[in-house]
Amino acid sequence: MQPRATSDISVTHHMPSGFGDRFALGAVKFLRLFADAFFRGRYGHRAVVLETVAAVPGMVGGMLNHLRSLRSFQDDRGWIHTLLAEADNERAHLMTFIQVAQPSRLERVLIVLAQGIFFNGFFVFYVLWPRVAHRFVGYLEEEAVYSYTEYLADIDAGRAENVPAPPFAITYWNLPPDARLRDVVIKVRQDEAGHRDVNHGFSDQIAARRE
Repeated sequence: MQPRATSDISVTHHMPSGFGDRFALGAVKFLRLFADAFFRGRYGHRAVVLETVAAVPGMVGGMLNHLRSLRSFQDDRGWIHTLLAEADNERAHLMTFIQVAQPSRLERVLIVLAQGIFFNGFFVFYVLWPRVAHRFVGYLEEEAVYSYTEYLADIDAGRAENVPAPPFAITYWNLPPDARLRDVVIKVRQDEAGHRDVNHGFSDQIAARRE
C-alpha cells in the first residue's frame, strides 16, 4: 500500500502483484473511462448509478460464502456478515444520493441494465476466481474514494452546491440536524475506504491460504 493522508482517511493504492491483480486493476480502470465519459463531473448522478452496482459484490460474496459454509460444515470466519453489511451500506449510499440527484429516465434504464449485467458477471467471476474478485472490489473502492475526494474538492471550490444533508443521511450517520452535503460525502468516503481495505484484505487471505 502507498498511503497519502487526508483529513479523515488515508488514500491508498494496492500495488498489483501477478496477472490476477493486474487484470482486476485494468478492468476497474476500463470501467472508470465509461463513468468519466458519461457523467463528466455530475457527481450526484454518478453516485446514484454507481452505488446500485457497488452494492452487488457484497451481496454476491456474502451469498456464496453462506452456501460454501453450508456445504463444507465450516465456520465462515465472519465473512458473511461483513460482506452483507457492506452491501447494505452501499445501498444506504444510494438511498442518500437519490435524494440529492434524481436520476433521469436514461439513468434509470442504465441502472437496470448495469445491475443485471454486473450481478451475473460478478457471480461467475466470484465462483471461478474469488481472490481476484475481492481484489477487483478493492480497486473499485479505491476509485470510489478518489471520486468522492474530487466531489469534496468541487464542493469546497463552489463548483458543487453544498446543499442540506438529506434526511436519510442525517438519520443513518447520526449527523447533526444542520449537516450539509459535505458532511455526508466525508462519511461516504470513510465507508468506501473501509470497504477498500476489507476487500484487499480478503484477497490477501485467500492467497495466503493457497500458498
